[in-house]
Amino acid sequence: MELPLVVGVDGSASSLRAVDWAVDEAARHGLPLRLVHASRWERYERALPSFTTGLPAEDATARTVAAACARRAELRNPEVKVSEEVLPDDAVSALLRAAPESFALVVGDRGRGEPAALLLGSVSLAVAARAVCPVVVVRGTEAAVGGTFGRIVVGVGDTAERTGAVRFAAREARARGCALTAVRAWRRPAHEHRDHLLVADDAVQAHDERAATELEDALSDVAREHPSLTVHRRTADGPARRVLLDAAAEADLVVVGAVRRHGHFGLQLGTVAHTLLHHADCPVAVVPQRV
Repeated sequence: MELPLVVGVDGSASSLRAVDWAVDEAARHGLPLRLVHASRWERYERALPSFTTGLPAEDATARTVAAACARRAELRNPEVKVSEEVLPDDAVSALLRAAPESFALVVGDRGRGEPAALLLGSVSLAVAARAVCPVVVVRGTEAAVGGTFGRIVVGVGDTAERTGAVRFAAREARARGCALTAVRAWRRPAHEHRDHLLVADDAVQAHDERAATELEDALSDVAREHPSLTVHRRTADGPARRVLLDAAAEADLVVVGAVRRHGHFGLQLGTVAHTLLHHADCPVAVVPQRV
């Protein structure tokens, strides 16, 4: 049985955008789509007196939101199997509980009632930093969200976080029939900048060659598993967050890994993923890796 693609919905414009993106994603992978709307009302309903035989206004609103989002999904692609559910909890807890049985979680970049000037909503950030399955935050330009560039970008980080991200990105590129761009950033050691001296060309070349070797190692499984996939390799000197932001400027999706350490609680999100979630011009997928 294939795991569903789960979308957090709240009726906001951002979540409707996420629904549209998720419908297309579910169709590409042949997955069922599950829409989750979180509402705290049911927690307190039994403790309050009921003066009507109908549904409480809050409960009715929650069900209406979920049903409307499901209808929107069905109209976008009738071939995708869609289900909706209202869960009696806060949005973060509801989505995190759904994560172990999800292909991925999809959320908008801002929730209902959050300021328009906010770069990233609190629910999106918390889910991306804690979920045990991949999380896609749908953000960026209409061209990127619509998948017009035909390019997936993956940031190849350190060994602990790269495996899941690279495989997820390769699977995405294959499903979309597009190219994969794998990016490995590197930085010059501090002593090479001392006294503002120019670094010799051979030293720069050595750093770049080392990064290229690390990139090839990270892509070795992809080459075996997806031999027909077009993969572009890119190494660059500079902060990884800046290099990836530049690479994602004309991409349909940027994918990064995030280490999840056993026994650690709270947000577990590196600076690269954090920057992309706040500033990328395209949807961002955060793929967790247990260490």
